[in-house]
Amino acid sequence: MRHVDIENLKVSNPIDLKTTPTFLDLETSEKKKSKKLNEYREELSEHQDTMYAHNKYSVLICLQGMDTAGKDSLIREVFKEFNPRGVVVHSFKTPSKRELEHDFIWRHYVALPERGKYAVFNRTHYENVLVTRVHPEYILNENIPGIESVDDITPAFWENRFDQINNFESHISQNGVIVLKFFLHLGKEEQRQRLLRRLNKEKHNWKFSPGDLKEREHWDEYQDYYQDAINRTSKPHAPWYVIPSDNKETARVLVAKVILEEMKRYKDIVEPKLDKSIADNIALYKKELENK
Repeated sequence: MRHVDIENLKVSNPIDLKTTPTFLDLETSEKKKSKKLNEYREELSEHQDTMYAHNKYSVLICLQGMDTAGKDSLIREVFKEFNPRGVVVHSFKTPSKRELEHDFIWRHYVALPERGKYAVFNRTHYENVLVTRVHPEYILNENIPGIESVDDITPAFWENRFDQINNFESHISQNGVIVLKFFLHLGKEEQRQRLLRRLNKEKHNWKFSPGDLKEREHWDEYQDYYQDAINRTSKPHAPWYVIPSDNKETARVLVAKVILEEMKRYKDIVEPKLDKSIADNIALYKKELENK
């Protein structure tokens, strides 16, 4: 299998999505990719068990991408070996009435992972600088002081919102949340083919919505706003990774590889040592149990 340096996927300098490939050839078979993915997820599962015992860090995985980019199946395949107690998935839909009574980050803040655990955000707080920029009228539902019409949503409004997102991620990272963000970079033609498959296969018809076609009409806008959001918010403490996603198995392998290599950088994540009073009496406890 072709070696991929995860630093080449990380956004450390401004990127241009139009020239960033949506397909990466790993120069191997689908079977071998599946085998490598299994190796990565088993190792990730073991590492999460250690992190749980260590109880100082948690991990936030943020997934963004256009419709049909493969977020749901990626979550299923990458995290399937995890202990169920170790990972929680949140799929953020249109904000509820209760959520709209708070600031836009509130519903994401309360879903952050406990120490020792992973949380996966399937769509994230970035929807608030993506969908809302394509459809600024949605901002009016937030009932923000000084925003009475779309005309009140100025470039300064978006600057402020990006500052709030960066501050949010900086704050949680300083308190032990390891933030890793992934943009599943899908080609427009590949999306067309995937939407057609949803219509052609009866068992997948339920996945299709006419709204998918309406949003597809805004493809170029979304690409521009994704690029802007990624370039403004990829930071050392909360990096973005752009994952070529025209092949789903490749995307899963790359995401698992990135998470594993990032987690291995935390050399302090180790199982805690036994209290000396317990360690000194292990033989005694064993004997007591064996004699019962």
